[in-house]
Amino acid sequence: MFSNLKGIFSPTNKDLRKRLLFTLGCLALFALGTNIIVPGAKSITDNLGFLELLNLMSGGSLKTFSIFALGVMPYISASIITQLFQMDIIPYFKELKEQGATGQQKLNRINRYLGIFFAIVQGYVFSYAFLADAGSLEIVKTTLILTAGTAFLLWLGDEITKKGIGNGMSLIIMAGIVNTLPHTFITAYQELVIRTAFSTWTGIILFVLFVLIYVLIIVGVIYMQNAERRVAIQYSNRTTGAYGGEKSFIPIKLNSAGVVPVIFASAVIGVPSLVGQVIQNDAFNKFIDKYIVYTSYTGFLLYMLLIFVFGYFYTLLQLNPDDMAENLDKNRSYIPGITPGAKTSKYLKYVITRLTIIGTLFLMVLAAIPIIFSGLTNLSSVASLGGTGLLIVVGVALETYKQLESSLVSRSYTGRRRRVRK
Repeated sequence: MFSNLKGIFSPTNKDLRKRLLFTLGCLALFALGTNIIVPGAKSITDNLGFLELLNLMSGGSLKTFSIFALGVMPYISASIITQLFQMDIIPYFKELKEQGATGQQKLNRINRYLGIFFAIVQGYVFSYAFLADAGSLEIVKTTLILTAGTAFLLWLGDEITKKGIGNGMSLIIMAGIVNTLPHTFITAYQELVIRTAFSTWTGIILFVLFVLIYVLIIVGVIYMQNAERRVAIQYSNRTTGAYGGEKSFIPIKLNSAGVVPVIFASAVIGVPSLVGQVIQNDAFNKFIDKYIVYTSYTGFLLYMLLIFVFGYFYTLLQLNPDDMAENLDKNRSYIPGITPGAKTSKYLKYVITRLTIIGTLFLMVLAAIPIIFSGLTNLSSVASLGGTGLLIVVGVALETYKQLESSLVSRSYTGRRRRVRK
C-alpha cells in the first residue's frame, strides 16, 4: 500500500512535493504559535475539566493561554449549527445544500463568519474566566487577540486545502492533538507507575495495557474507515458481459461520518463546562461535575448518546437516499431486483441505516474504552481524552493518505496515457 508513496520523490511529481512541504510548513507554523503566550496572560494551572478537550485540540494552547487558545473549535461549532439547519430546519440552508459547489461555497463563507462570531464570544468568556483581576480594557484586548488567532487559523486551514494536501481544518485539529500526545503518555506513565497506589509491577502492567488500548483504537479506526458495503448496480444501456464482465457498485462505508460525530459530541458536551467557567456558580459547577462531565455515569451516557445521534443524522445528511436514487435514475442505472424510484430510495435508506447503526456503535465502543479504563485506574482526564484524540488523528491521517495516494495514482495513469499516445 505504501509503495505508491515512493512516487512523491519522482522528478515528475515536483509540484506534489511542494504541496506536501507547504502543508508541513503551515502545521509547523501552527505548532510555533501554540507557544506564543497572549501578552499579560499566564499559564492556567487549574484543572480544566471537560475543557481539556478544547485544550487537546488546540495543541495545549488553552493551558498556556497562547494566541491559538481557541483553535478552530469556534468554526467546528458553527459547522454543527449549519449542518443541523440543512436538515430541513431552515429552508435557505437546505437550498444552499442542493445548489452543489456554489451552495457549498456560500455555506463555507457562513461557517467562517459564524465561527468568527463564536470566537469573539468564547474569547471574551475565557478572558473573563481565566484572567484574574483583569480590567475591562485588558479583557477586550485579550478577546481580540484570541479572535485574531482563530481567524488566522481559519485562513491557514483554507490555504492548506487550496495549496497543500488534505483538509486544512482537520489537519490543524490533528496537529494540535499530535502535539499533546507525548504529554498524554508521560502523564499516564507517571500516574500508573510512579505516583500510584499499585505496586510497581502492577503499574507497569497497567501502563502496557494502556498502550495496547491505544493500539487497539488505531487498528479499530483503520478497519472501520476501510470497511464498506458494495451495493451492486446495473446500467440499462450496458450488457452483463460489457467491459470484460466487470460489475459496477455503490460503495457505502461502514462509518461514512468518520470521526466527525466524536468531534461534534465533544464540542456539545463541553458547552456547560464553558458556561460554568463564566458564571462561577458553585451549585451549577457541582451539577456539571456530577451529571454532565463524561467521567460521571450520566455524562458518559450522554456522551455516547450524542455520538450515536450525530453519527446517524450526519451520515443521512451526507448520503441522502433520495438523491442517490435520483442520480441512479439520471445515469440510467438501477439496483438489480429493486424498482427504480421510491423503492430504490427505501432500499438504500435501509442499507445505510443498518450500516450506520453498526458503524456508530463501533465508534462508541472505541471512544468508550479509554474512558472506562481511566475510570477503573483513576487516571486523569488527560489520559482518557487522549483516546478520543487518537480516534481523530487516525481518521484524519487515513483520509489525507488516501487523498495523497489517489493523486499519485491519477498522475501515474495520466503519464502512462501520454506515453502510449506518443
